[in-house]
Amino acid sequence: MKLNYKIIWVEDKIDTRPFLSLIENVKSHLENEFFNVHIDTAEDFDEFKEKYEDSQTYDLIITDLNLNESHGNEVIDFIRDEKHILTEIFFYSANSELSTTKLANSSRITFYQLDGQDYHKELQNSIIEVINLTIAKFQNIVTMRGMIMQETSSLDLKMEEIVRKQLSNPYLEEHITPLLNTIFDNIFANAKEKYERAEKRKVKDILRDNVLFNSSQKIFALGAILEIMKEENFASKYNDEVILIRNQFAHSELKKNEQGKEFFKVKGEEVYFDKDFCKKIRRDLNNYINKINTIEKKIKSVK
Repeated sequence: MKLNYKIIWVEDKIDTRPFLSLIENVKSHLENEFFNVHIDTAEDFDEFKEKYEDSQTYDLIITDLNLNESHGNEVIDFIRDEKHILTEIFFYSANSELSTTKLANSSRITFYQLDGQDYHKELQNSIIEVINLTIAKFQNIVTMRGMIMQETSSLDLKMEEIVRKQLSNPYLEEHITPLLNTIFDNIFANAKEKYERAEKRKVKDILRDNVLFNSSQKIFALGAILEIMKEENFASKYNDEVILIRNQFAHSELKKNEQGKEFFKVKGEEVYFDKDFCKKIRRDLNNYINKINTIEKKIKSVK
């Protein structure tokens, strides 16, 4: 799932107004949780199979039982019996035979019997309930740590590429020279400090050491370059909203209070790990991914 949430919805009436509205509402719900949402649709099993083979990765499969000349159980048997994948599935129908439909594997499947006049609204609420459950499973410390490490590492590489290109940009030479002097001064100061630490031959000092041009140097350089480009300098906020969070997950111990709520201990303060915190992390990561991608595009567009 990471920052993306992918759904494939199999329904023979998928292009009708009620279902188009349902799709938009489901998409809006996920976007409000700060996911990048992609919803594929198919009208029958054959179209589903073709699209699934092209993508292979979905966080949720939604299927009706009756699909013109095919049936939703074919979708489920293909996923469980042929692909051997336990993707979450939402299986619904107005047909009372839903509960007795034979399936290759019934695990991680939500069965929903359509009933009542306002069944589209009921269907939407039930699908969103399942989506919320899948999000909740994702929001554990191990999974979130992996996602944060991967996304921030990707952002670090993008920042480094922006800095590398702009530092060698001949059109910015007049402004870049003072920045380079500052960077070299900082590196020299760090190198001198490293030499002095090494000279003392204290193991604990060496074990705490970092690479000369570390994340702080990159962020500083990025901020200076953004100002030279007359763009918003978000470097400081990026440090607080992304790097600090990454460090909390990487180095801070997750604890529990007397009520069983999980939190990080950061500089004497308790930072609670819950769905709101996870939502904020997704929001902030997506925010800076978009900002950095925008800067990349502007640099590439300049000949």
